[in-house]
Amino acid sequence: MLNSLDIPKRPQDTRVVVAMSGGVDSSVVAGLMKREGYDVIGVTLQLYDHGEAVHRAGACCAGQDIQDARRVAERLGIPHYVLDYEDRFREKVIERFAESYIAGETPIPCVACNQTVKFSDLLETARTLGADVLATGHYVRSRLIDGHRAMFRPVDLDRDQSYFLFATTPDQLDFLRFPLGGMTKPETRELAREFGLSVAEKQDSQDICFVPQGKYADVIERLKPNAAEPGDVVHVDGRVLGTHQGIIHYTIGQRRGIGIATGEPLYVVRLNAEARQVVVGPREALGTREIVLRDVNWIGPGSLADIPASGLELHAKVRSTRPPKPAILRLVDGVAMLDLVDGETGVAPGQACVFFDDDGDGGRVLGGGWIGRTIPSGAGLGANETTQARVVATL
Repeated sequence: MLNSLDIPKRPQDTRVVVAMSGGVDSSVVAGLMKREGYDVIGVTLQLYDHGEAVHRAGACCAGQDIQDARRVAERLGIPHYVLDYEDRFREKVIERFAESYIAGETPIPCVACNQTVKFSDLLETARTLGADVLATGHYVRSRLIDGHRAMFRPVDLDRDQSYFLFATTPDQLDFLRFPLGGMTKPETRELAREFGLSVAEKQDSQDICFVPQGKYADVIERLKPNAAEPGDVVHVDGRVLGTHQGIIHYTIGQRRGIGIATGEPLYVVRLNAEARQVVVGPREALGTREIVLRDVNWIGPGSLADIPASGLELHAKVRSTRPPKPAILRLVDGVAMLDLVDGETGVAPGQACVFFDDDGDGGRVLGGGWIGRTIPSGAGLGANETTQARVVATL
């Protein structure tokens, strides 16, 4: 007979390692597992210099949060360990974040953190501790299908974190549990109060944990002092409109802070790192219909190779804050190409593109990949530029 975690053991004989960030979500997960009688161990990762973030609201995995996690563990009466993963985090997450920005991309370090530090290193640590499962406070659901776990969107779509977990492998998914996937955030906070946890009213993490106040360029310039090289601001029609002080100060879709006055609204359309160009144009020039993907991870039924030549109809999410939209996934000479049926604007290389079998709260996560290149839809561009962009994007 299976317990509530789908393990064929009694709860008291089932060891659960809970990844405790110091926030309300993971703290409630620890409380739930303890209440159900599991053998619970809390583990908190120290990911960067906690001295800088002890008093900064909205951070995670640093000073005050580690103290909060420790207090929660004491309240629940569970063992608690703090693991120093600073070097690994800097190498696999912070450095890659900086390199991606310098290359003109818009990276998502939270995915890289889940992919390397949390669901690789921490997962192995959990196994070393004799754990049967690793439980986290992510708002997604998983359940057994044909002997293996599949991932689904949560009940509370406002809290949906499946976008950040697309790189989870099938083996990792079998070992992971997400107890909050069937709950709403208010319900989670109510449980925190019920458990008497000091973090019950603690605010959620806001910015990227190692980027204070969202100032990405400051972090990159500190890590890579020569990264901010000046260059030209170029209109999509070829006109040079001015200069900039480094492409790291810009992102695709940006309108404010471009520093160019032409009498028309201008948006950042592309970043050409090699030529140090910030390409701007009207809003229509942001339109994208096709995306070239790299490093695709498939966790749906079958395999990526099973996709028919005509393509697979699914729903795709190209930003964490956008809903899944109809799309068609194809393999072209081994390269994953996604056709956005209704088009999208402001799609940026370096972001994730996540696949679902539908757009509702029961949608299964099929996997996803990194956006390598985008192919303009043609709106706001001349015919020559559209053709050239398509050729370059598919190389």
